[in-house]
Amino acid sequence: MNLMEIKHQLAVLDSRADFLHIDIMDGHYVKNITLSPFFIEQIRPHTKVAIDMHLMVEEPTDFIEAMANAGADYICPHAETINRDAFRVINLIRSYGKKVGVVLNPATPVSFIHHYIHLLDKITVMTVDPGYTGQPFIPEMVQKVQELKALKQAHGHRYLIEIDGSCNTRTYNTLVGAGAKVMIVGTSGLFNIHEDLATAWNMMRESIDEAQGLAQVSA
Repeated sequence: MNLMEIKHQLAVLDSRADFLHIDIMDGHYVKNITLSPFFIEQIRPHTKVAIDMHLMVEEPTDFIEAMANAGADYICPHAETINRDAFRVINLIRSYGKKVGVVLNPATPVSFIHHYIHLLDKITVMTVDPGYTGQPFIPEMVQKVQELKALKQAHGHRYLIEIDGSCNTRTYNTLVGAGAKVMIVGTSGLFNIHEDLATAWNMMRESIDEAQGLAQVSA
């Protein structure tokens, strides 16, 4: 996303995307520093699309109230950061009327969230290590997506399976086939494939539809 053209790009995405995926990085959990609750407050009046907050931060409880008040719809910390107080964090997010997700790093197994998986609205599988764009897809993550799909079907869980990292024409078929329902299309999947965002969206959507046609899209 080009922040210099944010109003135009939001207008394009608002009629197309199922979610707006926004990364919050604190410079500690990952080395980069990105957007803040203030940014969410600024864009919230300009979009009807659900805002999906990805908290790449060491202390997610420091951000939850601010994100909720700024207009987030989904609040999604990394599983490792809530290990000591997962149920309290889940209840805190729900107390603001928000949906709860967690994010699994490539090296974090599904078993790590076993005791609260039934409480989640969304599980994000990182298919690259977090913090930087343009990293190569980690193929071992396909098995993790398959495992989440199998658990969901076996136990009637409600969570969406979302993919973050290297979602593009090289991976759509594999990911949708494994059970992914939400694709976060970033640099390689959307913003760098054509200079006109609406044209890029149509190209991306056609590629996903060819994979199966059932995946939702997060920009």
